[in-house]
Amino acid sequence: MGENHHHEVFDVSIDVLPQSGSKSFDNDDDGRLKRTGTLWTASAHIITAVIGSGVLSLAWAIAQLGWIAGPAVMFLFSFFSYYTSSLLADCYRAGDPVSGKRNYTYMDAVRSILGGAKVKACGLIQYLNIFGIAIGYTIAASISMMAIKRSNCFHESGGDNPCHMSSNPYMILFGVTEIVFSQIPDFDQIWWLSIVAAVMSFTYSLIGLGLGIAKVADTGTLRGNLTGISINTVTQTQKLWRSFQALGNIAFAYSFSVILIEIQDTIKSPPSEAKTMKKATVLSVGVTTLFYMLCGCMGYAAFGNLTPGNLLTGFGFYNPFWLLDIANAAIVIHLVGAYQVFCQPLFAFIEKRAQQKWPESEFITKEIAIPIPGFHPYNLNLFRLVWRTIFVILTTIIAMLLPFFNDVVGILGALGFWPLTVYFPVEMYIAQKKIPKWSNRWICLQMLSIACLTISIAAAAGSIAGVMLDLKATF
Repeated sequence: MGENHHHEVFDVSIDVLPQSGSKSFDNDDDGRLKRTGTLWTASAHIITAVIGSGVLSLAWAIAQLGWIAGPAVMFLFSFFSYYTSSLLADCYRAGDPVSGKRNYTYMDAVRSILGGAKVKACGLIQYLNIFGIAIGYTIAASISMMAIKRSNCFHESGGDNPCHMSSNPYMILFGVTEIVFSQIPDFDQIWWLSIVAAVMSFTYSLIGLGLGIAKVADTGTLRGNLTGISINTVTQTQKLWRSFQALGNIAFAYSFSVILIEIQDTIKSPPSEAKTMKKATVLSVGVTTLFYMLCGCMGYAAFGNLTPGNLLTGFGFYNPFWLLDIANAAIVIHLVGAYQVFCQPLFAFIEKRAQQKWPESEFITKEIAIPIPGFHPYNLNLFRLVWRTIFVILTTIIAMLLPFFNDVVGILGALGFWPLTVYFPVEMYIAQKKIPKWSNRWICLQMLSIACLTISIAAAAGSIAGVMLDLKATF
């Protein structure tokens, strides 16, 4: 206990020193500045994190599974996400939901409730997953930027020019933008970015939905069939792998548990943070599922077996080209924000560890105030500048080497889904509520966990098979 306690004292001292002039009523019960988050900001953070580029692969996923299994799997995932998120919301405070000690991050919660080797495992999975998401978002943003360029090139040449181009310059452009935004010091200060990003995600999802509806109205038929893409279009093995990969894509579209506790840590109380967070989860998972259903199903109804892997860039639609450009621009703006929402917890973790390890180093701790006319001065920290820049450069380089949107999304969804969305929340809930082994409740929770593990393994296998096929096709 002694060591942990020492860290806590250390953490608080780091956080309180800069505001030593502030009065105590400006601070929360843990000595940090008062949290100001509400049901609405928390919902905006979740919607920004959830309705990400994942929505664009849903029509493809439903096309693999068909009219019966597709929507059913989606409802299942939304239920899992909602249920395990409400278990996780109860873990924000250890012990008592109103006055227990706060866990600031997902890892803190695992540390205070489960402890031991599970903490390291959780941290490794969580941060690798965030790293992967950053790569996935870089790929998605470059695809959308290329789509704008291509749709204009198509339009100018009247469809004669195939308009081939490299995604690398676009990935570099996205990377440079992220280097700038990554200098925003912490999570509380990106609420405005979240709200802009949430608005953008609605914009492009609605355009995708509208174009799907227009296409269906135009052809007068609902395409697609009950069991998904037909066997004469793909082989039996492909059908199986693709169905598994579709599970991974849907799982990815729902992955936000990885930053749930970090979002909860921005909420003001009373009422208890868990209460607000559960409401925010119901609201945002409900909105998201409705949206996903509409986009996924309309996309499939519009294209049937030919549904592209990415609804707005797979060139299912050519006209009206200006509308597609708006949608793709909205995706890019949204991804700039979503990248930050996901990466902030990882940034904070590395910086805090560095400060604990080398408290004397000026490079790590010194803040240089840079005056900005009309605003608060910006505190530049050299370590933050260097490390976050390296992180963004690394994710950009990997994205250039692996530009396959659907497969990468499937792998990320599969790897992150079971441990972070299901296993840890269930285990922490059992420990916190002291549910006896082999009781009915315990057995049901374990069955839920095993079912989700099976889905994750299948999805990972399907997506890895997809990457292998893509690499074969490329080289």
